[in-house]
Amino acid sequence: MPTPDDIFAALATVIDPELGLPITDLGLVYDVQVNGNRADVKVTLTTMGCPMAGMITEHARRAVLEVDGIDDANVELVWDPPWSVDMLSDEARMRLGMF
Repeated sequence: MPTPDDIFAALATVIDPELGLPITDLGLVYDVQVNGNRADVKVTLTTMGCPMAGMITEHARRAVLEVDGIDDANVELVWDPPWSVDMLSDEARMRLGMF
């Protein structure tokens, strides 16, 4: 049975095209729930007007569907809480020169 950690690992393969970093390192993944063969994921973006919103959420959905045991995936775009640079991983901070 897949776990939230399995889903999160799959989401780490989704790269933000503008920043070149995984959405997980950017702190864009807010919640991962697994219910049997279904995964529900809540993600956000760095800005509400991001022109890549559809592409990123679709890539996330496809990545989740690649996890063994997942047959249905819902990726919901949410705006609460608002994203901030405080959500960046240490790796992302280093790569963006924020240390």
